[in-house]
Amino acid sequence: MILRAGKMLLVKRKRSPEAGYWGLPGGKVDPYETVPQAVAREIAEEVALTITPVRLLCVVDQIDQEQALHWVAPVYLVEDCEGEPVVQEPEALAAAAWFALDALPTPLTEATKQALQALANEK
Repeated sequence: MILRAGKMLLVKRKRSPEAGYWGLPGGKVDPYETVPQAVAREIAEEVALTITPVRLLCVVDQIDQEQALHWVAPVYLVEDCEGEPVVQEPEALAAAAWFALDALPTPLTEATKQALQALANEK
């Protein structure tokens, strides 16, 4: 979850699952890569931002029984980044934009909803 000046960066997914939904940028961990390294790499690959993950915010446990899928996704909080978001994977992402926390677009991915709840629980 990337926050800057009271806004959160979201990307609009093109691929299933949750195609057409707004969510947090991120992806899979490569072999021999730490999770924080994967977070930084995926953000650079998807939206061309340079980040340093601050800390683990939550672990999203998402089960989609209709599609027989189960994801476990660590969500790191990032409070500083270099650059402006530019979609680098147009086959996977339709857009990347900053949104005020009180004016988020819909629909939101399940992982994003869980991460927002974790952030709210800290306050």
